[in-house]
Amino acid sequence: MRGSPAAAAPALIELDTTDEAIITLLRADGRAPYRAIARELGLTENTVRARVRRLEESNTMRVVAVTDIEAAGFGMLLAIGVQVEGRSPETVARALAEFPEVFSVNVVVGAQDIEILVVTRDQASLGELVGERLAAVPGVRRLTPALALDVLKNQPDWVPFHDAPFADATARDDSAA
Repeated sequence: MRGSPAAAAPALIELDTTDEAIITLLRADGRAPYRAIARELGLTENTVRARVRRLEESNTMRVVAVTDIEAAGFGMLLAIGVQVEGRSPETVARALAEFPEVFSVNVVVGAQDIEILVVTRDQASLGELVGERLAAVPGVRRLTPALALDVLKNQPDWVPFHDAPFADATARDDSAA
């Protein structure tokens, strides 16, 4: 995926069950000490430290804080489809990514050229963002907003370990052990 941290990965690394277990524990508590992870998995602290470093350096994993948008005071979540005219979708997408309310920008194929996710505090700030600021970006032809009424699932830590390209190799490695 162009522009994503994974695109900068030096090489695709194969995850084994130990890597998956470390990632699972860090998902539950991103600040867990290496010593506690090592104790839980029956490893040495140095092994956990080296594995985490390898996962981070290969851009396979990042430990980050995730903010609850409602707790941060944002009451409105929107997906907005953007049709572009007169400029490239990538150029317009980069301009849209500069807005602090925009937290996801994707160049897509389909009825829209770009899809963005935005948050605003209230309806007034939503109207100002969509009707004035986003619409004024050069190249924006049409905005198609869709207001989220209820967020049923927001899982930023989702990665399908067993459906990933390395899953077959990992399964072979695990069965050989």
